[in-house]
Amino acid sequence: MLCAPARYLVFFQYFGTRYSGVMETKSDQALVGVQNYLEEAAQKLKPSAPIKFHISSRTDTGVHALANAAHLDIQRAPGKAPFTAHQLVHSLNHHLKPEPIRILSAQRVSSTFHARFCALSRTYLYRLLLGCAHRSQIPVFERDLCWAPAGGPLNIPAMREAAKFLLGTHDFSTFRSLSPESCSQNPVRTLLQVEIQPGPGLLSHHCQHRELEFWEVKVKGRAFLYKQVRRMVGALVAVGQGKFSPQHIQELLELKDSRAFPAHAMAPPSGLFLKSVEYSQADLASAEKEELCGLS
Repeated sequence: MLCAPARYLVFFQYFGTRYSGVMETKSDQALVGVQNYLEEAAQKLKPSAPIKFHISSRTDTGVHALANAAHLDIQRAPGKAPFTAHQLVHSLNHHLKPEPIRILSAQRVSSTFHARFCALSRTYLYRLLLGCAHRSQIPVFERDLCWAPAGGPLNIPAMREAAKFLLGTHDFSTFRSLSPESCSQNPVRTLLQVEIQPGPGLLSHHCQHRELEFWEVKVKGRAFLYKQVRRMVGALVAVGQGKFSPQHIQELLELKDSRAFPAHAMAPPSGLFLKSVEYSQADLASAEKEELCGLS
């Protein structure tokens, strides 16, 4: 008789440029999802049943993750003990080579835990690079990891003023994608935090790049609509460029119409990172040891 499968929560990171996004796709596409590689690696653990990763937070083509999360159930053959957290992390990372995907941690959780629905909040970072007159001036190691908006310096105080209109609970219809999937979602979301602060650059210490400035837009909320973060960042940058007034952000919110969002104002995916997914300590408590199979 088989024991019940062990459920694990894993945190993982990836360099998103070479993937279609985090979600699974058909394997015959030119770019496939991060989930494809995670599940391919998991099958090499020789489970008794196929393993599926239930992803906490969707990210799209070109978007990166410092720490996304997923839960998975692993059924092992009779007589084999469940993987320890260390064994699971080590084995998955071994089978993920040479992909730029890494399992950061793993832990047992209860059979009722769900990586998506148990999440308390998600935090995203968007990296901006200022001081580039042309894309060719972006440091080579930063080209897929930031956005260098054209037009000179940004008015950061105006952007911070505009960001205040986004805080709290609103109908974010104007800031969601026009896709059928997005339009079927409840557009009401709550933003817990919006911050615009100086950020580090990989080569910011180098003498040839001292004129460059890195800034980060940090947003935190329980959940986000499809492409909401990139639209919000694009609108804030437009404020910084003087194309919008800070009050225009409030006006866009009040329109509640995704078709009202200005064409070409959405920030590109390269600068966006899922920074973290947060859970309650109760949900993260280790699962109790399963009873041994076959004992009455």
